[in-house]
Amino acid sequence: MALSLEKTPIEGLTIIHPHVFEDERGYFIKDFEASFFKANGLPIEFLETNESKSKKGTIRGLHFQQHYSQGKLIRVIKGDVFDVAVDLRFGSPTFGKWMGFELSEYNHDILYIPDGFAHGFLALEDDSIFSYKCTNKYAPEFDSGIRFNDADINVEWPVDKIGGWDKVITSEKDAKLQSLKDFIAKNEPISFDI
Repeated sequence: MALSLEKTPIEGLTIIHPHVFEDERGYFIKDFEASFFKANGLPIEFLETNESKSKKGTIRGLHFQQHYSQGKLIRVIKGDVFDVAVDLRFGSPTFGKWMGFELSEYNHDILYIPDGFAHGFLALEDDSIFSYKCTNKYAPEFDSGIRFNDADINVEWPVDKIGGWDKVITSEKDAKLQSLKDFIAKNEPISFDI
């Protein structure tokens, strides 16, 4: 029962294809194997697991922690989401660049986002359940983010799949997040530890 992985053009951002066995009863998924993760330079220790359920059209993000930055291992258990990672590592050749991935209960793909990234997603189906393991603890005092519609990052959200921009649901907090320019002007790199 082998897992496989796919590297992306952004260093560290990795898609993991789990082993999936399906028959008339349903399916069995092997989505983590410490030896495989370690051999491929992925973390094997996660400190938290979180889950969210979202209505179709919900955009969450783009979130990060300024300190105690979290690497995230993400899988969609139910439904379908468009998941986005933005490289915020100062000095990275892909700083400010984003990539998007469709993660769903249908393709079973898993995304690993290293620390130093902003992260968000758009729920493409009602009651999409999103589960993720984190390499660091949640530190609400360092909670931060960049607006999902920041013009400089220019994420191409597939809003046509939800009926257009007028169907987008977001929190008041996310709508008021800083811009990429504001983040750069502070000149404070994201750190894993204080």
